[in-house]
Amino acid sequence: MVFGQVVIGPPGSGKTTYCNGMSQFLKLIGRKVAVVNLDPANDALPYECAVNIEDLVRLSDVMLEHSLGPNGGLVYCMDYLEKNIDWLESKLKPLVKDHYLLFDFPGQVELFFLHSNAKNVIFKLMKKMNLRLTVVHLVDAHLCCDPGKYVSALLLSLSTMLHLELPHINVLSKIDLVESYGRLAFNLDFYTDVQDLSYLQYHLDQDPRERNCRKLTKELCGVIEDYSLVNFTTLDIQDKESVGNLVKVIDKSNGYIFAGIEGSVVEFSKIAAAPLDWDYYRTAAVQEKYMKDDDDD
Repeated sequence: MVFGQVVIGPPGSGKTTYCNGMSQFLKLIGRKVAVVNLDPANDALPYECAVNIEDLVRLSDVMLEHSLGPNGGLVYCMDYLEKNIDWLESKLKPLVKDHYLLFDFPGQVELFFLHSNAKNVIFKLMKKMNLRLTVVHLVDAHLCCDPGKYVSALLLSLSTMLHLELPHINVLSKIDLVESYGRLAFNLDFYTDVQDLSYLQYHLDQDPRERNCRKLTKELCGVIEDYSLVNFTTLDIQDKESVGNLVKVIDKSNGYIFAGIEGSVVEFSKIAAAPLDWDYYRTAAVQEKYMKDDDDD
């Protein structure tokens, strides 16, 4: 049985940075980690990539050959990956014996609440390779500063949860930067627990752009509250305690903690025992320097 994460989220939410930081953290606590890049538009990877979709298909080539834009090109690439799932399985086969997997997916949100190709890829892998995966859906914390954008993020999170039908963790990323975007109207707990959304109505009414959509926004908030599925965990990828707390939530959701309770205790005891050298920015810079030196050679 193999465990891992499916990392998704809108462009700019920090997926690649998350995969870089999370892989380093998991290695520090003793897990063997393999990062799988399934974003054909991500050509500047800060992490060591075990499997790269660009070895199969490139977005730039697809756009040029078929005269497609970025969105259409990404849909084509996911369709192509689904039809060539045997390629991905062959690449993963050596890793599933003893690695924890991180799947870095594209940022096009339509792939995860509208189209079925990415979902089909995930489910085929889970069935054929006995994977236990949790979806980690990243949302930039700055959206909490704008009530309208926050409601949109809630609706996107709910739609994605219902479409993918997998263990699912919604994460407010870059939480350390949230105050730099503006003052929150409520305490952070209001946004993470998704409490009574009617309190947002007053703030929405103050925005002239939102007044014409008042009734629609009220109905959308009602849908979100009726399902009562969405909440958020916060994340500062530079803070080992924040990352460790998120790992515990993920391990519980996909069953990792129950499959190896003793191992999990040993892993997290390493965090409490001594401070760790946790600086993914520096590691990324070193990797970039080595890559540049190699190119110069």
